[in-house]
Amino acid sequence: MEKYIEEFIDFLAVERGLADNTMFAYRRDLNKYELFMKSRGIKDIDSIDKTVIMDFMYSLKKDGLAVKSISRNLAAIKMFHRFLLRERLAQEDPTILIDAPKIWTRVPDVLSVDEMTRMIKAVKGKGWQVVRDRAILELFYASGMRVSELVDLKMDNMNFEIGYIRCVGKGKKERIIPVGKTAKETVLRYCETARPVLVKDSLNKTLFLSRLGKKISRQSIWKIIKFYAQKANIKKTIKPHTLRHTFATHLLEHGADLRSVQEMLGHADISTTQIYTHVDKERLKSIHKQFHPRG
Repeated sequence: MEKYIEEFIDFLAVERGLADNTMFAYRRDLNKYELFMKSRGIKDIDSIDKTVIMDFMYSLKKDGLAVKSISRNLAAIKMFHRFLLRERLAQEDPTILIDAPKIWTRVPDVLSVDEMTRMIKAVKGKGWQVVRDRAILELFYASGMRVSELVDLKMDNMNFEIGYIRCVGKGKKERIIPVGKTAKETVLRYCETARPVLVKDSLNKTLFLSRLGKKISRQSIWKIIKFYAQKANIKKTIKPHTLRHTFATHLLEHGADLRSVQEMLGHADISTTQIYTHVDKERLKSIHKQFHPRG
């Protein structure tokens, strides 16, 4: 089975072009699956049936794994068995009649327009750090990028004349995201004044740099966001992904169509983007409750 897992991972890398982190997650989940089968004395792929897979799912639940994580494990197993069947390495797919556990989709936390404005305005003072942090927050909010995409940006990814950014997302898929005047001007100011102070190697084309002149880390981005959220007296629990959620929600609230938001976020499936319509519905419900006489 270990050999088949390696062949499957190679397939994901070559045929599907998945990101390294995604393949790592598949490998981790399938290694766990393989260990469970060994504990049951199952060595032959064709000896795996629906019952033993369900036992594996229940074992994950007993271990305290969240429903979402169990569903992710099942998705990896399903893809693995479909691959085996297609490559004629197995006679049948035992997962075909197994449904994923029901997942209640949690509405993501978002900031209001006022909260987002306060947070950006909290970036005050002088020096390269203030200029850099303001550029990071403005561009993050203006583009809705993932934090991993933001830290990987290169200088030539930003087109200051036209006002767009070229972003490489999951599966190394490239997309173009328009950015507004404010974000464009703030990033340009950073590039002209703060970045030259930070850069130590002229060959380093990374856009956002740390004080050591290296690519800024995701952890540093998180600290920046938390710091200015506290300065703005925002009580919500904020993570880097909160700004991505906020970007999408504000676009939809102001009339953007779902397909355009999907493209800007880089979602392969529009159902992933539809979660933000739930956010808008929750906002409408809260407004109704607050202002309607019978709310």
